[in-house]
Amino acid sequence: MLWPMTSDSTSSQTAAVVMSAHARASADPDARAAVATDRSGYVPPSLPDAVVRCETVDDVVEAVRLAHTHGIPLVPRGAGTGLAAGASAHAGQVVIDVSRMNRILSIDPVEMIAVVEPGVLNAEVNAAAGEHGLFYAPDPASTAICSIGGNVATNAGGMWCAKYGVTRESVLGLRVVLADGRVLRTGRTTIKGVTGYDLNALFIGSEGTLGIVVEATLRLRPRPVRTETLAAYFADVEAAGRAASAITAARIQPSILELMDGPTLDAVDRAEGTRHRELGAAFLLAQTDGYGAHLELDEIARAIEPFATTVRRAADDDEAAALVKARRDAIPSLEKLGRVSIGDIAVPRNRLAEAFAGLEEISQRTGVRIFSIAHAADGNLHPMIVVDPEESITEGPAKVALGEMFHLAQRLGGTLTGEHGVGLLKREWVVEELGGTSIELQSAIKAALDPTGILNPGKAL
Repeated sequence: MLWPMTSDSTSSQTAAVVMSAHARASADPDARAAVATDRSGYVPPSLPDAVVRCETVDDVVEAVRLAHTHGIPLVPRGAGTGLAAGASAHAGQVVIDVSRMNRILSIDPVEMIAVVEPGVLNAEVNAAAGEHGLFYAPDPASTAICSIGGNVATNAGGMWCAKYGVTRESVLGLRVVLADGRVLRTGRTTIKGVTGYDLNALFIGSEGTLGIVVEATLRLRPRPVRTETLAAYFADVEAAGRAASAITAARIQPSILELMDGPTLDAVDRAEGTRHRELGAAFLLAQTDGYGAHLELDEIARAIEPFATTVRRAADDDEAAALVKARRDAIPSLEKLGRVSIGDIAVPRNRLAEAFAGLEEISQRTGVRIFSIAHAADGNLHPMIVVDPEESITEGPAKVALGEMFHLAQRLGGTLTGEHGVGLLKREWVVEELGGTSIELQSAIKAALDPTGILNPGKAL
């Protein structure tokens, strides 16, 4: 990728200030290029001026105080796996990279709590928790490569959120560096607690615009004693959507309920050598857990039987793992076809079939390739636009299709983002969804916590 080099004097001054005052700062072009983008497909017009690779809380505090004094815009960054350009940076900005703050500080297996730094990968938390018979519930498809700090920034979800909720339900407390360098602790280490306003929830999902997370206290859960897994195939994706809605209507609580359309199945089969597409034009993965897992899966099978062409229960753990892997392989498989922009709309669960039908219509009308998957238990769809590697996702047909996706969700009573955040990619539709009064109040909160506007400017609102 070729990056335009900037000769702007303000940018040069910014880099000089940071380089002279912070030991962990770098203005090396390769270092700056490595932190300029995320996995959204968005390409900023220029490189950030510098990157500060923090290893301790003091490193972050020092960088933020320096930025506060000199009015330098900062872009917090963890593993760089974001999907809305929330961690993208350009000339005039400095990246605060916390990926090296990657320690698990403690695990209390009795209280079922882990204290971690923001650069720890999601999968690493689960591996450590697993040694105590526990697990961390939020598990994005990128669990092997995404960091806890980024999960907190976007209030990330994942497949297990069907039963256990998104990040907000699993973060008990935070340690945050504010825009002036002060360090704030939010939340607590107890499961309950209502003293004061809920600042913990405020920072979760704020996309680094209110403070930089440097520590998180996570709620762990007992690993289920039993899991049962089922895969169902359908004549079309609308039938699969109706089946997922039927599970909700039957008041069954799966731990996983994932849906993939036919084009996505094709991509997975080509990449992985599997044969899912031969069994149907859509795939629904359901998993239950706990002592009654087999009984709940019986009920799921009965609920979806009128809609499915094939229903298969996993015979053992290996077959179950292979079915779950098929869902996790969706995005990597699509990335072999071109540049991927992953959408993130959510609709009421009883309107999933309409949402899938609408996405197919948008693809046909715009000529844009759209591959769709969904966390079906909570109505969160990920329509993924795939374009040629040199084609833009921020203008032309791809941009039109992205806007149409949001308007589809809005018509169905939904939202433009369920778990990936707004970042840069979706800002132009935020006012339309939230309304002027909400934007005014949220802007006032931003101004109170970041009066000089240095924290991740231009993102979220």
